[in-house]
Amino acid sequence: MTLDQYRSLADRLLEPFVGLAARAGLTPNGVSALAFVLAGAAGVAYALAGGEPLWYLVGAVLVGLNGALDLLDGALARRLDTASPAGDLLDHVLDRYADIVLVVGLAIGIERMLLGIVAVTGVLMTSYLGTQAQAVGLDRVYGGLLGRADRLALIGIVTAIAAFVAPSLFDVGLVGWLLVVLAVVGHLTALQRLSHAWSALSPRR
Repeated sequence: MTLDQYRSLADRLLEPFVGLAARAGLTPNGVSALAFVLAGAAGVAYALAGGEPLWYLVGAVLVGLNGALDLLDGALARRLDTASPAGDLLDHVLDRYADIVLVVGLAIGIERMLLGIVAVTGVLMTSYLGTQAQAVGLDRVYGGLLGRADRLALIGIVTAIAAFVAPSLFDVGLVGWLLVVLAVVGHLTALQRLSHAWSALSPRR
C-alpha cells in the first residue's frame, strides 16, 4: 500500500511545473528548503488547532504543498542535471525534520505528547530502514505498509476532515487515531523493511 509505486506518474504530472521552476531559476536545494518551510508552517498550524480546528485545514493544504515540492526537487535536479549526493543528503535531512515538526505539531494540538513520541519514532525508523538498506549495498527501500508519500496523504486527508469533525471518537478524536496509526503502522513498516533487507543480505540456504 505505497504511493511511491506511482512516482513515475507523479513525475509526468509535475513536468509542466518542473519546466516553470527551471525557467524561474529555482534550484533543487532551494525547493527542498521551501518544502521544509511549508512543513514547519503546517506543524505550527496543527499545534494551534487545539484552540481553533480550522487550523487543521490550513495544515492540510500546507502538507499537500510540501508533498508536491518534495517530488519537484528531485525532478528539477534531474532536469538541470544537478543531482548529487550532497543534494540527496540535504533533501533527506530536511524531510526528516519535516516529519518531526508535523507529528510533534499534531501531538501538541491534542496534548498527547507520549503518543506523539511513539508516532515520531515509528516515522523516523521507517525512513531510516529505507536508507540504511542502501547504505549496506542494497537498493533504497520505499515499500511497506506506509511510505512517506502515503503518510503525507494520510495526514493531509485526516486533518482536512478533522477541521469539520468534533473530536469525540472515544475522547481521542480523528487526529489522535491518526497518531495511533502513524505509531503502529510506522513501526510495522520499519520491521517490514528490516525483514526485506535482512533477507536480501542473508546467504541463501
